[in-house]
Amino acid sequence: MKEKELKQMTIPAQRLMARCAGEEKRVGTRTVFVGNHPVSETEAYPAQRFCDNRIVSSKYTLWNFLPKNLFEQFRRIANFYFLIIFLVQVTVDTPTSPVTSGLPLFFVITVTAIKQGYEDWLRHRADNEVNKSTVYIIENAKRVRKESEKIKVGDVVEVQADETFPCDLILLSSGTSDGTCYVTTASLDGESNCKTHYAVHDTIALCTAESIDTLRATIECEQPQPDLYKFVGRINIYSNSLEAVARSLGPENLLLKGATLKNTKKIYGVAVYTGMETKMALNYQGKSQKRSAVEKSINAFLIVYLFILLTKAAVCTTLKYVWQSNPYNDEPWYNQKTQKERETLKVLKMFTDFLSFMVLFNFIIPVSMYVTVEMQKFLGSFFISWDKDFYDEEINEGALVNTSDLNEELGQVDYVFTDKTGTLTENSMEFIECSIDGCKYNGVTEEVDGLSQTDGPLTHFAKADREELFLRALCLCHTVEMKTNDTVDGATESAEFTYVSSSPDEIALVKGAKKFGFTFLGTRNGHMRVENQRKEIEEYELLHTLHFDSVRRRMSVIVKTQIGEIYLFCKGADSAVFPRVPVDEIEPTKRHVEHSAMDGYRTLCVAFKKITPDDYEKINRQLVEVKLALQDREEKMEKVFDDIETNMNLIGATAVEDKLQDQAAETIDALHAAGLKVWVLTGDKMETAKSTCYACRLFQTGTELLELTTKSIEECERKEDRLHELLIEYRKKLLREFPKSTIRSHKKAWTDQEYGLIIDGSTLSLILNSSQDSSSNNYKSIFLQICMKCTAVLCCRMAPLQKAQIVRMVKNLKGSPITLSIGDGANDVSMILESHVGIGIKGKEGRQAARNSDYSVPKFKHLKKLLLAHGHLYYVRIAHLVQYFFYKNLCFILPQFLYQFFCGFSQQPLYDAAYLTMYNICFTSLPILAYSLLEQHINIDTLTSEPRLYMNISGNAMLQLGPFLYWTFLAAFEGTVFFFGTYFLFQTSSLEDNGKVYGNWTFGTIVFTVLVFTVTLKLALDTRFWTWINHFVIWGSLAFYVFFSFFWGGIIWPFLKQQRMYFVFAQMLSSVSTWLAIVFLIFISLFPEILLIVLKNVRRRSARRNLSCRRASDSLSARPSVRPLLLRTFSDESNML
Repeated sequence: MKEKELKQMTIPAQRLMARCAGEEKRVGTRTVFVGNHPVSETEAYPAQRFCDNRIVSSKYTLWNFLPKNLFEQFRRIANFYFLIIFLVQVTVDTPTSPVTSGLPLFFVITVTAIKQGYEDWLRHRADNEVNKSTVYIIENAKRVRKESEKIKVGDVVEVQADETFPCDLILLSSGTSDGTCYVTTASLDGESNCKTHYAVHDTIALCTAESIDTLRATIECEQPQPDLYKFVGRINIYSNSLEAVARSLGPENLLLKGATLKNTKKIYGVAVYTGMETKMALNYQGKSQKRSAVEKSINAFLIVYLFILLTKAAVCTTLKYVWQSNPYNDEPWYNQKTQKERETLKVLKMFTDFLSFMVLFNFIIPVSMYVTVEMQKFLGSFFISWDKDFYDEEINEGALVNTSDLNEELGQVDYVFTDKTGTLTENSMEFIECSIDGCKYNGVTEEVDGLSQTDGPLTHFAKADREELFLRALCLCHTVEMKTNDTVDGATESAEFTYVSSSPDEIALVKGAKKFGFTFLGTRNGHMRVENQRKEIEEYELLHTLHFDSVRRRMSVIVKTQIGEIYLFCKGADSAVFPRVPVDEIEPTKRHVEHSAMDGYRTLCVAFKKITPDDYEKINRQLVEVKLALQDREEKMEKVFDDIETNMNLIGATAVEDKLQDQAAETIDALHAAGLKVWVLTGDKMETAKSTCYACRLFQTGTELLELTTKSIEECERKEDRLHELLIEYRKKLLREFPKSTIRSHKKAWTDQEYGLIIDGSTLSLILNSSQDSSSNNYKSIFLQICMKCTAVLCCRMAPLQKAQIVRMVKNLKGSPITLSIGDGANDVSMILESHVGIGIKGKEGRQAARNSDYSVPKFKHLKKLLLAHGHLYYVRIAHLVQYFFYKNLCFILPQFLYQFFCGFSQQPLYDAAYLTMYNICFTSLPILAYSLLEQHINIDTLTSEPRLYMNISGNAMLQLGPFLYWTFLAAFEGTVFFFGTYFLFQTSSLEDNGKVYGNWTFGTIVFTVLVFTVTLKLALDTRFWTWINHFVIWGSLAFYVFFSFFWGGIIWPFLKQQRMYFVFAQMLSSVSTWLAIVFLIFISLFPEILLIVLKNVRRRSARRNLSCRRASDSLSARPSVRPLLLRTFSDESNML
C-alpha cells in the first residue's frame, strides 16, 4: 500500500546504474538480483558473495568441543589455580596425592562440560530442525522443493499460510488482490497481534510461479543489522524497454525469518538476508554480560583467602628451616639424607617446600563453590517462574526469567526507574473529551449525530463543518488496520470488525470518532473509507504517511478527496504542534489541553492544512527522493517531514484516559517504605505525569515539589543563569534538611518533610550539555546532589536515550548504587539495558521491553513481591552460601596448618587423601545447596507486608567486612577447637582398654569427624525453614560420611600402595573416650553459635512487643508509621479473601 502512494518514476537504465554503482561502493549497501536473473547484458553490478541459509546457534562442534570448553573453563581463576596445583603435585614430590586436587577439579570441569555440552546439543538439534525443514523455491517457472539451508540470497521463495518465513524476504506478491499479507512476530518480539505487510504496486499481479519467474529486478538495501523495526532499500524493476522503475522499500515490505504467515493463502518473496545475517540471528547474538555485587564480593574474598594461603605456606616454609637449623632436626639418625638431597641447592629446595605447603593448604580455596553457585542461581530462578502470584489471567502468562545470574541483585536495589504509560498505567485508552476551535466537548452523546458541549454558551459552538473536519482528521490520521470476522481482504459496512494497531491511543481516537458518527471502514486499494454521520461512504486516496517517531512526536497523512482536493492532517503532542500553527489559534485550545493534563488525561493536538497541486508535486518529489535514498534515509526523511509539517491550522485537541494499574499506588508505597527511591521517566507532558504521580502516591499531598522545567527557567533571558540560580537555591534548601547524608542513609530514617523533583527533557539537556567555560560546568554534580536528597523524582518529556542517560548518571554515583529499570515499550529498552537489573512489562506496546529485559512480569504490582520477597530471599541465601563455603574450608585447613607445628613442618597430611577429595564434593555439598534454594528465614507474607525488612540487607550487608570477619573468626575458633581438643585427648597414653595406642591417622580421622559434624550442624542451626529435603540432605550427608568411613576402612583396596586407613574408623569408635570427645568438641565448637541464637531470640521478642505497640498507635504524621500499617491492612484483606 505504501508504494501506491508514490507516482511512478521512470529513470533511464544507464542513469540508474550509474547512481547505484556509486552507492554500491559504500560499505553499508548490497545488491540482490531477484530470482538470480541478470537484468540485462550491460549489467554493471559487481558480483557479491553472501552466506548460506544455515542457522548456527550452537557454540561447539564435535571436534572443537573439548579444547574450546576447557579453554573457557580454565579462564576462571579458581579452575586455573587448581590446575596449577595439580601440575605441581604431578611434577614435584608433594605430601598429598595429585588425586586430592585432580579429582575435585575433574568433577567440577566434567559437570560443567556435561551441562554446557547438553545445552549445546539441544541447540544443534534445534538448528537441524530449522535447517532441514522443507521450503519451495521458484526456479525456471517451477516450484522446486529444497531444504531451508540451501536457500541463497536472490532466490524467490513461496510460503504457505501458517508457515514461518525461512529467511528475511522482500514481499513481491500475495494471495490477496491488494498485495497485502498478515504476519505474527510472536517468536521475535512477543507481539501476537497480526501486522500487515505490503508488496510494491508493480509486482502485485505476479501471483504464479510462471509470472514471478518473468520478473527482472534488482534490490538495493542496507547491509544486515539487528534492528527488527528498521529497513532501508529500493527495488528497481526493469521492463523490455530497459527503463527501470524505482520503488522504495521499508520495514513494511520486509518479512522476517521466524515470523508466521497468517490469514493469507500464500506469498512470494525474494531472499535478501539469509542464515546468520537474518535479523533474528543477529538479535540472538547476546546482550552485554551483567555482573552482580555478590560476584564481585566472591572475587574479593578469593583474594583474601589466597593471601591467607600464601601467608600460611610462607610461615611454614620459614619455620621449617628454622627448625632444621639444628643439625639433629635436619638429619636425624633414623632419616638420613640421600646424596642427591645433599647436593640440591637450598634456594631450589626452599621453593619446592613452599610449593608443597601450597599444595597441602590449597583446599582453603573452594573450587566447588562456583558449581554450587551456578546450580543455585539456575534452579532458584524457577521459583520466580513458578510463582502463581505472578500469573496474569488476562494475558494467560506469568513471570519469565531471562537471566538467572542476577537473582540476588533483586535484593540490593537502591533506585527504581519506571516508565509511566503501560507500566504505572494500564495503557488501555478510552476517549474522554475533545476541544474543537476552543470549545470543549465530552465523550457522552445522546444521539450519534452530534457532540455534547460541556462549556461555553450555545453561540460559542464550533461550526458544524469544523466538527466534521475534526472527526475526519481522527478517522484518517492514523495507522490503524481493520480486521473483519469474515475476511481480511476488505470490510463491508454490515460486517463485524475490530481495529488493530500498535498504539492503543490511535484505536481510542478512531473509536471516539465512531461514537460521534464518523466510522473508519478500513483501507482498500490505497483508499481510506469513512462512513460519515449521514451514513455516506467517503473515500480518500492515501498519498503519503509521515510516520510517528519519538523525536518529532507527531504523525501526519496526506490524502486526496473524491473531488481532487489534497489535505495534510497532523496529530501530535502540543509541544510538537503548537509551534507549527498560528499563535492566535493556540490559546483557547492550550487552556483545555492544560486542564485535561491536570486531570491526568493524555492529550494530542490535531491540525491540518490544504495543499495546492503545485505544492503537492514538490512535496511528492521530495518524499520520493528521500524514500529511495539508501544512505541516511531516516535523517533525510525527518528533515523533509519537518519542512512539510509547517503553516498548519489548529483544529482542536483530544483527551484520552489511561487508567492507573491495579495496586500501582500500593506497590510504590511499599518500595518507598523499603527505602528505595522511585523515579518516573516518561515522554508525557509534565501536567499529565504529575497527576499520575499523585494518583500512584509517588508524590504525597505534603511533598514539596522542586521544579526544573522549561517553564521555570523561561523567566530569565539567559536560561543557564536562571537554571544555575534554581540549582543553588534547591541545594541550599535540601542541605538544611539533610546536613550530611549518603546514598543509603535516607533508608534509615525519613524526615517530616519530603521533597520531590520534577525535570523535563530540555532542562536535562541543558544540565548535561552545559558550557564548560562558565560556572555552569558543575550543573551535573549539583543536580545529582539535589536528586539524592529527594524522595521521588519525575522526569517528563524524556527521549529514550535521555532515560538511559539518567540511569547511567545514577549508576556512576559515589557508592555505586544498584539500579533497576522497569518499562513496557520499545522506548524503555535503552534504560532497561543500561541498569543493573532490567524488568520488562508484558504490555500492550509489544514485547520489545520484555525481550530485552533480565526478568519480565505481567504487571507493575508484581515488582513488590519480586523485590521484597524473592529478591530478599535470593540475596540472603546466596550470601550465606558464599560465607559458609569459605567458613567450612577454613575450618578444614586450619587444623592441617596447626598440625605442622607438631610434626616438624614435614608436610605430613593430617587427613587421608579420600577425605581430602570428598570433603567438598560429597560430605558437605548437598546441605548448603538445599539451604540456598529453600531457606526462608522470614515468612514471604511478612516480607511483603513489612517492606522495612528490605533495608536490613541493602548495601550488600551480609557480604561486608564485618560479617566476613565474623565467619572467618568463627572458622578459626572452631578449627582451633577441633585440633587442640583432639590433641589434649591424645595426651592420654592409651585410649583403649587393651592398652593399644592410636596413631596419627586416627588423630586426623577424629578431627575430620568433628569437622564434618560441626559444619553440617552449624547449617542445621542456621536453617529456619525446614522441609523434608533439608532433613534428607543434612542427616543423609552425615549418615553417608559414617557409612563411607566404615566402607573405606573396612576393605583392603588392591589399588592402594598403603592401607593406612584400614579399620581405623571402626577401631576409633570402639573407644568410649573418643565418643565423648567427639560430642564434647562438637558442642564446644557450636556453643558460641547457640548462645548467639538465644540472644537473637530474646531481642526478637522484645522487638515484636515494640512493634505491637507501634501498630496500636494512631500516628499518621510520617511515612514510616503510616505505610506499613496500610500495607498490613491490604495484606490481611487479601489473605481473608
